[in-house]
Amino acid sequence: MTKSLRKSKRNTALRTASGVVLGLTLPVAATAATAATAAPAGGHSDPLTWGTCEGTGLDPRQRCATVDVPLDHSDPGGARIGIAVSRIPAEKPEARRGVLLMIAGGPGGGSLDEVSGKGQRLPQAVRDAYDLVGFDPRGVGRSSPVSCGLDRDDLALTKFWPWPAADGSVDANMATARRTAAACDRNGGDLVRHISTANNARDIDRVRAALGERKLSAWGVSYGAYAGAVYNELFPHRTDRLVLDSNPDATGARSGGQFARGAWAAFETGVEDAFPEFAKWASREGNPYRLADSAAGVRSLFLRLAERLDREPVPWPGANPAELNGNVLRQAMVYALYEPDDFPGLAQLILAARKGEVPAAPEPAPEPLLQNGIAVATATFCNDGDWPTATAVYEADVARSRTAYPLTAGMPRNATACAAWPTHPEHSPVRITGRGPSTVLLVQNERDPATPLAGARAVRAALGQRAVMVTVDATGHDAYLGNGNACGDRAVTRYLVTGHRPAGDKYCR
Repeated sequence: MTKSLRKSKRNTALRTASGVVLGLTLPVAATAATAATAAPAGGHSDPLTWGTCEGTGLDPRQRCATVDVPLDHSDPGGARIGIAVSRIPAEKPEARRGVLLMIAGGPGGGSLDEVSGKGQRLPQAVRDAYDLVGFDPRGVGRSSPVSCGLDRDDLALTKFWPWPAADGSVDANMATARRTAAACDRNGGDLVRHISTANNARDIDRVRAALGERKLSAWGVSYGAYAGAVYNELFPHRTDRLVLDSNPDATGARSGGQFARGAWAAFETGVEDAFPEFAKWASREGNPYRLADSAAGVRSLFLRLAERLDREPVPWPGANPAELNGNVLRQAMVYALYEPDDFPGLAQLILAARKGEVPAAPEPAPEPLLQNGIAVATATFCNDGDWPTATAVYEADVARSRTAYPLTAGMPRNATACAAWPTHPEHSPVRITGRGPSTVLLVQNERDPATPLAGARAVRAALGQRAVMVTVDATGHDAYLGNGNACGDRAVTRYLVTGHRPAGDKYCR
């Protein structure tokens, strides 16, 4: 799960918007050959009509357009939807190489306005060489947005993230799954049934053709790295330079080949990888938010406090849910591990909770944003693979996870709305392979709570000679120009500007 929705609103103690992994194989059974028939094979399509972009605070150079794509790529003559696209031209026309497509995380995030935001943090040499192009994936933001019309209680993050009950019961999660799936089926229309990672990849190729480009370069982050890997598999000869940043396990190795379940399961190891860095920070002498004398003491304190809040939650008027319980604290912990800059906020929340207090209620994210993000994330995960429907499966998985990974208390193995999803995937998962041109650079933080290093290594192994991987000695989610380090940033920039990758896999200490 990435930060696109997660960071929309927050206070210093607790993030409040929704995001998913990653951010996080996927179910679309087209081969590269059959997929190519679903999009224009050449480099040109009908010219786009560029106009003013909606919104405030945008770079005045940013222009927007809409690309029409099939609702159902297996029926290219049928209903159409619009994909909103933005562009800032290369700043040095004589050095222009092509377009750099920014693929946001989520699922549920968009990059339409990122060309004016994080895109402007790209080094000058990258901005000189590429048109920066962003887009909202199908169902997101300004691209035919969908909503499941959930009740307010079901918009709580501890409902969307499937935290089990304090005693490990999953009954309430199964009930939430049934309500959410029914609401999406009732209110999401035809589009919610056609939101998947493979369809996002096919839409990207329609965008490429509409831009008049024979190939595109891309920077995909978190779930966007997965979408980029799927695009690279379906359209291997349409990629120029592909950077996959903060990689979920696109092979589905943790879940029998099912990417979506594996994306959630990854939080078990990801949180265990990253939490020790928070614990070291929170036990350091001189830290005004010091929690204990040792890292082990911080871990023990956190686990005891979460268990106490399970039994004795603290009322939290105005929050959703309106109490600080154990799962709300655990959710805040997961989010804080995404960025070490958020460690103080988590420590403040822990210090307040120990006294039976709470900070001011978090400012709620706009409901339309939550409705849209949860609908797209849910549809993507559920349409990307079949999930078990039996309660007993989740009971057993949660019980094992709670024992082995107490920080996440069974959440990564629990039931989401996909346990009650009314339809099956349209296609089989796309398998990531080593067949195709060598155009990929993976960049990965060593201690990432959402997309752990083990998953990135599985992607690297699957890609074989198609890829080189840069592992960064850093904590947090989003490596390039985010929570990585200068060594990793230099490697990515060099590849985008010159086409040169490290001679082999590289470790950036």
